Amino acid sequence: MAMNWPWSRKTRNGGSLPERKSGMSTGFVAIHAQGEARWTRRDYAALAREGFMRNPIVHRSVRLISETASAIPWLLYDGAAELDDHPLLRLLARPNERQSGAGFMEALYGHLLISGNAYVELVEAAGGARELHLLRPDRVTVASDAGGWPSALDYREGSSRRRIVLGIAGQGGSAAQLTLFHPLDDHYGFPPLEAALIALDTHNAAGRWNKALLDNSARPSGALVYAPKDGSNLTDDQFDRLKAELEEGYSGATRAGRPLLLEGGLDWKAMGLSPKDMDFIEAKHSASRDIALAFGVPPMLLGIPGDNTYSNYQEANRAFYRLTVLPLVARTAKEFSAWLAPAFGDGLRLWYDADQVEGLASERDALWTRLEAAGFLSDDEKRQAVGYPPRG
Repeated sequence: MAMNWPWSRKTRNGGSLPERKSGMSTGFVAIHAQGEARWTRRDYAALAREGFMRNPIVHRSVRLISETASAIPWLLYDGAAELDDHPLLRLLARPNERQSGAGFMEALYGHLLISGNAYVELVEAAGGARELHLLRPDRVTVASDAGGWPSALDYREGSSRRRIVLGIAGQGGSAAQLTLFHPLDDHYGFPPLEAALIALDTHNAAGRWNKALLDNSARPSGALVYAPKDGSNLTDDQFDRLKAELEEGYSGATRAGRPLLLEGGLDWKAMGLSPKDMDFIEAKHSASRDIALAFGVPPMLLGIPGDNTYSNYQEANRAFYRLTVLPLVARTAKEFSAWLAPAFGDGLRLWYDADQVEGLASERDALWTRLEAAGFLSDDEKRQAVGYPPRG
């Protein structure tokens, strides 16, 4: 049964409650039940809305990872030989008419981080041309065969429905699904944001509480206590007038801070905890660190105070590349090699160009310095150690 505050002093049939008085002192019992926390839903739309679109830590973490990863250039190998120009490289540089290669990969990584899944469709255009298109995760359902293995994607947009076959491109398949490991699901990936859902809701709730507090002139709500010396109660007319005055004169952000005129035994008792009692700022920083931890972003890169895991910004940046960005790019390169490369020929393999990563320049300089001092190695051996072919 729903109970609305303020409670009415009327009976169900509209009559007034009879007044009861007693010469004995009376008391009351307050029953407090701990309410259950309300959590954000775990589907893609809710995580995108409450996380990426409303939470600055999630927004910056996803953008930092996706933008950094999409800026790393691709390499293509045919066996051990590196190919400088190839239709597959041109396709990745310009997947479709709407997107460049960097924009396409940024959206792909964004889907993967928010949903745990990314869906790519290969479209055969006129004249033998090919295009790559991303499918939004909340519009895709994975269909399985009789054995329970994923076999196709059911894509819906509005009232239209179509099925896209999963499999190796050029061998009957025209779509690929990239997933992050999920321990309890065989068909869908597990998004990092879901692991930080408690921290996300805590951070958002703290922000909403702070905004509501500011709207109320930074004052918590309270209660009016009627305690006259003669022990009498408010009449129905007095109760209704007081309630109307509070609603009309003191409710809303524009009336915050207006002084309250009390009379006839009324006393104001503040209710609620202060920001210091709630440890408000530290709670937000702790939630921020948990969110950054789930995404693999050093808190130092996000400007979150109170974290001294890395001695300086440069060290945190290197750890970000080595532990988060490069493993994600390497996994994507292997997935694309297994799915897309066979459509362009056998033996093709995609990889990333680590020499073009500015965040690893100091490591690269240190490696070259060590190799330069290694007099027991020939020039060709030194070139091979850093990934270059012999001079020939």
